[in-house]
Amino acid sequence: MSEKQGVLAGFKAFLMRGNVVELAVAVVIGAAFTKIVNSVVEGVINPVVGSIGPKDLERYQFCLQSPCEVTEAGEVVTGITIKWGSVLSASLTFLITAAVVYFLMILPMNKFKERLDAKNAAEAAEAAANPVEKTEVRLLTEIRDALLAQRDGGTAHAAVLASRLGTAESGSRPGSEDRSKS
Repeated sequence: MSEKQGVLAGFKAFLMRGNVVELAVAVVIGAAFTKIVNSVVEGVINPVVGSIGPKDLERYQFCLQSPCEVTEAGEVVTGITIKWGSVLSASLTFLITAAVVYFLMILPMNKFKERLDAKNAAEAAEAAANPVEKTEVRLLTEIRDALLAQRDGGTAHAAVLASRLGTAESGSRPGSEDRSKS
């Protein structure tokens, strides 16, 4: 029974991975997008090409071995034909699909990534140029210095506390210069 649960847990982990979900979404969007591209080819491209010949690209063909007889439905009765019109139609569909995907999806995504990378690089450069001590470390240093001042009566370490706070803000490590005196 535990092996079955292990297999089901593995299957669930496989399905919930980002790659599988993204792939499923891509297939669904691709199927819907294919209908749009096919309607553009059939409704716009085919009539434009059809203005110089048959309206349907599928009917463009070449007779390789004579005599070629084709019915009105497009079925070859005798002879051997090369249907280059269907290849041209599929090629146009592919080119239109690739162009739309590139210009409407890939190009904007690349621009977005470039902006994001530039922003991240600018933030990283700013962080490297301005190393700020962490707030928690600064607070703990102040607490330590205050406790030292209370332990020794507050007078001897008041000047040390002030100097440490001044040097901590300027970037040196507080507490390292007077460690032997305490």
